[in-house]
Amino acid sequence: MFERFTDDARQVVVDAQAQARGLRADRIEPVHLLLAIGTRAGRGADALAAAGIEPTGLHAAISAAGDPLDPAALAALGVDLDRVRATVEATFGPGALELSRSESGAHLPFAGGSKRALEQALRHAVGRRRRRRGRGIDSADVLFGVLDVGDPVVTAVLRQLGTTAAAVQDRVDATEAA
Repeated sequence: MFERFTDDARQVVVDAQAQARGLRADRIEPVHLLLAIGTRAGRGADALAAAGIEPTGLHAAISAAGDPLDPAALAALGVDLDRVRATVEATFGPGALELSRSESGAHLPFAGGSKRALEQALRHAVGRRRRRRGRGIDSADVLFGVLDVGDPVVTAVLRQLGTTAAAVQDRVDATEAA
């Protein structure tokens, strides 16, 4: 499938891995693809900008989406993160929870949602080709795929930015019509 990617879509995938590493993730999630699209010039970034989503706002919304290990939510369930951390560090050494695959330089795998997003990007590109002349899968197709999988983190980020996946998809369609 990657042989059908345009240069900008390939670079989005490379950038998504860098974004995942920067956010200390162990795999490439749809939100990393979204962040990579938003920070790289191309039709995907143009569609995001048309929806009022700029790179700085995207970074802030991702930060606001929060840590998946929300200490307050876990405390409500009776889980004390400080105690868990202390136990893990006593067993495996200081900083054991801080070490991640992303720091090792190893290739990060795609999470299931990211794989589905890339599959949806291919479907979108094929449909676009039927409607209009278009070659390859570009960053707008990848954006469409990311929006189409309904990833909860992406949904939360878009909500934080005051929009929805459907509204941004409309912008993707509008940039294609232009």
